[in-house]
Amino acid sequence: MSYFQLDEDQEVLKDLIIGALEIEDERYENDPAIAEVLAKVDRDLFVQIHESAQTVPEGKNKTLKLWLQIAAVAAVLAVVYIGVYFFNNQSEKVATVPKVTLYDLKSGGYGATLTLANGKKISLANASKGEIGRESGIVITKSGEGKLVYQVSEKVSDPNASNTLSTARGETYQVRLPDGTLVYLNAASSLTYTTSLIENGKRVVTLSGEGYFEVAKDKQHPFIVKTNRQEVEVLGTHFNISSYADDEVEKTTLLEGSVKLSASGNYKLLRPGQQAKISAGKIKISETDTDLAVAWKNNEFVIESENIETIMKMISRWYNLEVVYVGEKTTQRFSGKVSRFDKLSKVLEIVESTGEARFDLKGRTVYVSK
Repeated sequence: MSYFQLDEDQEVLKDLIIGALEIEDERYENDPAIAEVLAKVDRDLFVQIHESAQTVPEGKNKTLKLWLQIAAVAAVLAVVYIGVYFFNNQSEKVATVPKVTLYDLKSGGYGATLTLANGKKISLANASKGEIGRESGIVITKSGEGKLVYQVSEKVSDPNASNTLSTARGETYQVRLPDGTLVYLNAASSLTYTTSLIENGKRVVTLSGEGYFEVAKDKQHPFIVKTNRQEVEVLGTHFNISSYADDEVEKTTLLEGSVKLSASGNYKLLRPGQQAKISAGKIKISETDTDLAVAWKNNEFVIESENIETIMKMISRWYNLEVVYVGEKTTQRFSGKVSRFDKLSKVLEIVESTGEARFDLKGRTVYVSK
C-alpha cells in the first residue's frame, strides 16, 4: 500500500497484479469447475482495473482510490478461491469419512498368554508372582519383575512337550528359557519351544512377530530361531528379529556376537551393527543404527525417516487399533521419539505436527487422511 502511495509506475503495478492472477489460474487449469468460476472473476477484475485507471479523477487521492478498488476485487477473488477449493475438497471428504468421536487411548502394557503342552492356557497379566505351573520336570514361575522363568527341577519326562508364549496386540513380555536365554516379545508375537529346548543337539525356538534375544552361551548346543522365511543360528549373542506376517521385509539386526542366516538356500553372516533384510528369499545386508531396531524393547517409539504405513503398523499393534486410510496416502517420511507408555495422542503428534496427515478415532479404528 505504501508503494501505491508513491504515485509511480501504475502500469507496472497493474501488469504485476494481472500476471500474478494468471499464475494462480494455472494452478487450477486441470479442474474445469474451478477454472470456469475463476475465468469469470478474472475477466471482471481485469475490466475494473482498467476502468479504475481511466475513470478515477486526478488528484491527491487517485492512487489510494485505485488501490482500494483493486483490493476490494482481490478480496472477492480470494474468497472465491478459498470457497471453491474448500467446497470441492471437503464435500468429497464428508462423503467418505464417517463421523467420528475424538478421544485418547492408553498405551499397551505387560501381558501374555502361556499355552502348555496339555492345552492349559495361563494369562500372565493376571497371574500372581511365584510358581504358576509344573510340566514334564519344568517349574514355571513369574518373577517379581513380571518375567516368565523356566527352571529344570528334575529329569525332563517329556522333552518334546511344546509350550507357546504369545502376546496379543497391546502386550509385551519377557521369558527366561531353561538354558538361561532371555527373550523379549513385542506385541502380536509368539514364541514356541519344547520344555527341554533341545532338538537334535540344538536349542530351537520358533518366532512369529518380533523378538529380541540375549542368547546364553553354549558351544555344544547352537541356538536356532526359526521364522516363516529364515533360520538364524548363533552360539551366544544379542540380536533382534522382526518377522510379522503383514510386513513385506523380514529384518534381523545384530548387536553383538555373530549369527548365520539362511533363507531359500542362501547363507549370510552378520557382524555387529549390521541388519539383514529378507524379501522373496533374497538377503540384503547393510549397516544400521541398532538403537532403532531395539527401541521397542526399551519401551520407546523411535522412528527415523519412516513412511506412514510403517508407523501405523507399529501403532496398531501396540495400541490394539485397526487402521483405515481415507483417500490418498501421504508420501512424507517422519522422524521422532516418544515413550511407548504415552497415550496415543502423544505418539500421533510426531506425524500430525508436520501437517501431512490427520487422524480421527471411532471406537478402536483410526482413520488416516492427508
